[in-house]
Amino acid sequence: MNALAATSRNFRNAARLLGLDAKIEKSLLIPFREIKVECTIPKDDGTLVSYVGFRVQHDNARGPMKGGIRYHPEVDPDEVNALAQLMTWKTAVADLPYGGAKGGIGCTPRELSKSELERLTRVFTQKIHDLIGIHTDVPAPDMGTNAQTMAWILDEYSKFHGHSPAIVTGKPIDLGGSLGREAATGRGVVFATEALLAEHGKSVKGLTFVIQGFGNVGSWAAQFLHEKGGKVVAVSDITGAISNPNGLDIPALVKHKEDTGSLLNFSGGDVMNPNELLIQECDVLIPSALGGVLNRENASSVRAKFIIEAANHPTDPEADEILSKKGVIILPDIYANAGGVTVSYFEWVQNIQGFMWDEEKVNNELHRYMNKAFQNIKNMCKTHDCNLRMGAFTLGVNRVARATLLRGWEA
Repeated sequence: MNALAATSRNFRNAARLLGLDAKIEKSLLIPFREIKVECTIPKDDGTLVSYVGFRVQHDNARGPMKGGIRYHPEVDPDEVNALAQLMTWKTAVADLPYGGAKGGIGCTPRELSKSELERLTRVFTQKIHDLIGIHTDVPAPDMGTNAQTMAWILDEYSKFHGHSPAIVTGKPIDLGGSLGREAATGRGVVFATEALLAEHGKSVKGLTFVIQGFGNVGSWAAQFLHEKGGKVVAVSDITGAISNPNGLDIPALVKHKEDTGSLLNFSGGDVMNPNELLIQECDVLIPSALGGVLNRENASSVRAKFIIEAANHPTDPEADEILSKKGVIILPDIYANAGGVTVSYFEWVQNIQGFMWDEEKVNNELHRYMNKAFQNIKNMCKTHDCNLRMGAFTLGVNRVARATLLRGWEA
C-alpha cells in the first residue's frame, strides 16, 4: 500500500471515530493548492536542462502551511500529497499553529554540482516566491536538501520581499537558524520514547534498542539514548549493519562513520545482515530510515516490544494489524518524529520576534511540547478506546476539523 493510500485510510478511520460529517471529511482531504513549475537552468557546460518543481499546500485552517522540500529523482505527486497531508495532522498533534505542505524537484542532487544546485534552487524560488510566505507557507529541508539550500531560498526570496529570515526554517545559524535544530528530530524521538516507556513503568536506562537508519535522526537518537544509559545493540544504514549484544559504543561509532563514511569495519561491533536488523531481539525498535520497511512479510518475526516510528510511514497497515495482535506497542510517526517541525516552529517564532533563544531554552520547550502532545494522545486513546496511532490521528484531525468549522468554511 503506498503512502497516500495508507495516510488516507488512517484519516478516514479517524474521521469515523470522531463522527465527522462526510462533507467536511471530503474537504479536509482535498489539498488547498497544488503548484507545478518548470525550472530550466544552464548546466556548468552551458547546455540547458529542465526539471519539474512542485509544491503541495494541503491545509491552512490552523495557520501557515509548513513542510519540507526534497530533491530526489523519484519525486512522485502521490507521495508528496501524502506527506503534505501528514504534515497537516502532525503539526496539529504537536499543537503548532500550522497546516501541512510538501514539495520538491525531480532531480538527482548527487549528479549536480554545487553551482548547478544553487541555480536550480534560485529558479524554483523565483517561480513560487509569490505563493509561499512567512504567513502563507514556510518551507524546510528534506531529503537531498540542507541548510545551504534554505540559505539560497532565503536570499532569492528576500530579493523580492525584503529581508525575510522567517521564510524558511532549518537555516544556517548565521542566517537566523535556531540552536538545537540539527538534533531536534532525534532528540524529540527520545523524549517521545521516554514518555511512552514511563507510561509502562520503564525508562531508557538498561533497555536494548535497535535503530534502522544512521543519518541525522538515527545517529542523534542513538547518541541521546546512549547518554541516558540505553544499550543500542544494533544499527544499520545504506552501507550495512553492525551489532554488539553488550551495546555499541555510539560516540566511537559516530566518529568512525564521520571518518570513513561507513558503518562497516567498526572494531566495536560485528557485521550483520541488514535484512535481519528489524527482527533482531530487543526491547525497542526504531525505524528511522525509509517508509514501508515493516510489512506483512516480516511483521510476524519482529521481536521488539515497542516500535518508535522515527521515519515517515515505516509500518504498512497490514503490518500494523499483525503487530497489534502480537501486543507490540507502536508510537506513530506523526507524533514520534514531530521534534523537527516543533523546533522549526521555534526557529520561525525567533525570526519573527528578532530575538534568539539559547539552546537550553529550545530543548526545554521541545521537551514540554513532546510531553504535552503525548498526554493529549493518551486522552484521545481513552475517549475513543483506540491504539496510539488512532489516538494521534483523532487528535490531529479533530483540531483541524474544529478550526475549519469555526472559520465557517463548511458552508
